[in-house]
Amino acid sequence: MASNKVLLVDGMALLFRGFFATSFRGNFMYTSKGVPTNGVYQFLRYLMDSVQKFEPTHVICCWDMGSKTFRTELFAGYKANRDEPPKELIPQFDLVKEVVEAFNMPNIGLENFEADDCIGTLAHAYSLENEVTVLTGDQDLLQLVKENIRIAIMRKGQGNYEVFDQDNFYEKKGLSPKQIIDLKGLMGDSSDNYPGVKGIGEKTAIKLLQEYETIDDLLNNIEKLPKGVQAKINANLDMLHLSRSLAEIKCDVPISCSLDTSEWNVNLETATNKLNELEFKNIDRWFAIS
Repeated sequence: MASNKVLLVDGMALLFRGFFATSFRGNFMYTSKGVPTNGVYQFLRYLMDSVQKFEPTHVICCWDMGSKTFRTELFAGYKANRDEPPKELIPQFDLVKEVVEAFNMPNIGLENFEADDCIGTLAHAYSLENEVTVLTGDQDLLQLVKENIRIAIMRKGQGNYEVFDQDNFYEKKGLSPKQIIDLKGLMGDSSDNYPGVKGIGEKTAIKLLQEYETIDDLLNNIEKLPKGVQAKINANLDMLHLSRSLAEIKCDVPISCSLDTSEWNVNLETATNKLNELEFKNIDRWFAIS
């Protein structure tokens, strides 16, 4: 039986979600020095809620390190549809990492790779002997599900998660976790701004993969497909292969994080000092569950 319960946190997913959940009401929260803190505050709420829910023994936070990665080198349009972050969010990128550090959690990130790749690599390594839960709002990470790795997708409202694991995955998605990569190769991903095969949507893509399992098998049997589908695939073959490469999370990037450094063990004094510095109110409740 796996001994430790490791929680891998998709830091940007929580920070962005927290920022927009509060800012759409104009509630930016500022310190007396004029530093906005709403995203960090809400990030902490999400984090502490997940700790209460999943009861991890170890917690690690993973981050994107800038917008340029090997994927933008493969395809210049990758995520090119994203707006610049709002000016109130920008100072919170560094601030949130300071808070994570004050809570005694490692911040992990690697230039040229996305947080997803760091999460994939660590999840893969830890899952050999531990139970891993990945906390995110991002469906891309579903491809990581396997023995000892489950993905908790944050849903609307506080403390609301949809958990995908080996046992329930097919029932929920109609595919295996690994097929999610090929699914995105076929249908593309509008949020990451790559097209897949023009004219093939999710329903058709799922149907094709249920029948042929992989893009490779699909291409080997292309003459059996309806003429319209054949034409679409043949017209977008390069983009099909490129989209599949963009969709695949790397699980072998050169990072590591010893579990010894990530034990969930908050130093109350350090954490309290940091939260006081940010002028957060009622901070005792953060620690009632730590």
